[in-house]
Amino acid sequence: MSYLRYITNLKLHWQIFISMFLGIIAALIFKEDVLVVAPLGDIFIRLLKMVIVPLVFMSISSGVAGVGDSKQLGRLGAKTLGYYFLTSILAIFIGLTLANLIQPGVGVTVPGNITEFDASKLQQPGSIGNIIIRMIPTNPIKSMANGDVLGVIFFSIVFGFSITKLKGKPKTFLEDLVNSGFAAMMKLTSSIIKLAPIGVFGLISKVVATQGLDLFKAVGMYMATIAIGLTIHLFIILPLVLYFFTRIDPRKHFKAMAAAMGMAFSSSSSGATLPVTIDCVENNAKVSNKISSFVLPLGATINMDGTALYECAGVLFISQILGFDLSFAQQFTIVITAFLASVGAAAIPSAGLVMIFIVLDAVGLANHPSTALIVGTMLAVDRPLDMYRTVVNVFSDSVGSVIIAKSEGENPLSD
Repeated sequence: MSYLRYITNLKLHWQIFISMFLGIIAALIFKEDVLVVAPLGDIFIRLLKMVIVPLVFMSISSGVAGVGDSKQLGRLGAKTLGYYFLTSILAIFIGLTLANLIQPGVGVTVPGNITEFDASKLQQPGSIGNIIIRMIPTNPIKSMANGDVLGVIFFSIVFGFSITKLKGKPKTFLEDLVNSGFAAMMKLTSSIIKLAPIGVFGLISKVVATQGLDLFKAVGMYMATIAIGLTIHLFIILPLVLYFFTRIDPRKHFKAMAAAMGMAFSSSSSGATLPVTIDCVENNAKVSNKISSFVLPLGATINMDGTALYECAGVLFISQILGFDLSFAQQFTIVITAFLASVGAAAIPSAGLVMIFIVLDAVGLANHPSTALIVGTMLAVDRPLDMYRTVVNVFSDSVGSVIIAKSEGENPLSD
């Protein structure tokens, strides 16, 4: 009992990491028998997804209404999008550089038992213009019901902005309503977050119990290339960007975001991690709700550093297996296409799969007869890489919130 009491008294991120370790041990010992606890992870993810839409709506509406100045809102938007562009491009160039240096696809033989991936069944996103048009919901309630987060974000921004234009009792009433709604959602979210160690145990044990090892060996260099790139971006590039703009010790921010990073690794979902990210950024990093409520939901939807890095390196990996030497112009096309595709990825089913075929199509490799089989191989080993990518995506969002808060005169990560 004393040991259990000690565990429950630890900070949340330590509880999560211990649960991850115990989940791995349980899966290695009991193998597929451990799947009996898998529903714990599924239940936890469903609880997190339950609060995403109302939390995003209340958070953004409250934050935008609190800004009160259209010029200030425009300034926040410009800074946020500028940061997303900078870090995404840096991540893409890391992926391309490593793929050119390591050449993970040279000499790789695709296992014959991999199921070919049918790209024709994917919902294609269309042009960037269509993505922007789709951001504007014709029915905001339907967007909320369908989990169309981009549509919810757009409506929340314009609704919050409309509140700032009101006067007297209507303005006071709506400000109190969205502020109270946000406070209630944060209370609910905090209660769910306390269940994270139990949910993480179920998630990790399921992953370890169901993944084989033979395929991982066949594409080991590809996996190593992606992992090295993500590591460089997470532990070198993003900390340098944070220090350059704020002069804040990055170690403080890693400590503040530990629980969110653990949740991101376990869930492989920036959206599902959003409630935990908001909690860490506001309570640990000391960023105001005005900043976090605008930057983080938008970042969880369109800022995909880890995914952009993966897509670019993945396309070069495929081209190397097929024996194609992509020119500088073709690789530059990869950079631009991957960045633009990542902006709209979150609103598209099977976003990562759609993105890689968009980028492949941009350099003329999408219709090669062996491409679908190679993508099927990549998907078979994608789970651990996806977990790591999500950590990078979430951490990048949080760094952006701290940088923007500092630029707005706040004092984040203060003791």
